[in-house]
Formats: sequence, structure tokens, C-alpha cells
Amino acid sequence: MIVMTPSSTTAKSVLQNMYEAEAAYLASGGPGSASFSLLAPFFAPDVVLYQADNLPYGGTWRGHDGLERFFLAMSEVWDRFEMAEQTFLADESPLVVLTHVRARARSTGRDLDFPILQTITVDAGRISEIRPFYWDTAAVADVCSRVQAPDAL
Repeated sequence: MIVMTPSSTTAKSVLQNMYEAEAAYLASGGPGSASFSLLAPFFAPDVVLYQADNLPYGGTWRGHDGLERFFLAMSEVWDRFEMAEQTFLADESPLVVLTHVRARARSTGRDLDFPILQTITVDAGRISEIRPFYWDTAAVADVCSRVQAPDAL
């Protein structure tokens, strides 16, 4: 089990440790099966996650309960969501992370490779705010839609 001591961690190490805990959470069955207690220590009780409204899991997610529901919503949308490559553009809070994602939509079985740029604020050794920025939210929504958009002329 990963033990976190807020006073002795950097913002970057908090995030990296959370990613390790997230992998353990998913390996234990993930949303709906595994206990969110694997992830809870890495997030402030009043954490806020902002997702673009037009995404299938869009909206503002607040607190541990909100994050737990967010992870469940993500697992309902994506059959696979792999953070293939990550580049830290700033490694002090707020962290800025460019992530290349490889994902497969659960409803359509269609694959999508796309970048996300995130700002992640860490206060007192816990993640307090997450703001992901998608290059193309329409592509994400499209790949998750059962109705395929016609090809451009």
C-alpha cells in the first residue's frame, strides 16, 4: 500500500503516487467493485474536477463522493482508457501535464487516440483541483455515440 505524508511530498510525487494508486484501484476491479479508499488519501475532501460539459461524463465533480461517481461514469463510457505518454510541463503546483490517451468506447467499440492537457493543483499534499482540457471534445463525444457522424465531404 502506498503511504503518503503530505509534509514530505512534492506536488509531482503526489500526482505520481496517485497514478500508482489508481492503477491498483483499477486492478482491484475499479469503479463499482474496488474501494475508493485506495484513492481517497490523494485527494482533498473538497476536491473539484471540472470536465467539459459536452463530454459523456462532463460537468463538475466535487468531493470524494463526486470523484467516485466520476470514475464510475468514466468506466461506463470507456472500455479502455490508457494514459500512454505523459509529459510534465510544470512540476510544481499547479502541475501541467500533457497526456496522450488511447481509449476504446464501451458503447461502440471504436478506438480514439487523443491528447489531454491538465492543470492539477496540489495543496497541503493533496490534489484539490483538476482541470482537463481536451483538444477535440466533439471527437470524444462522436466516438462514444452509437450514431456515427457522416464523413466530411
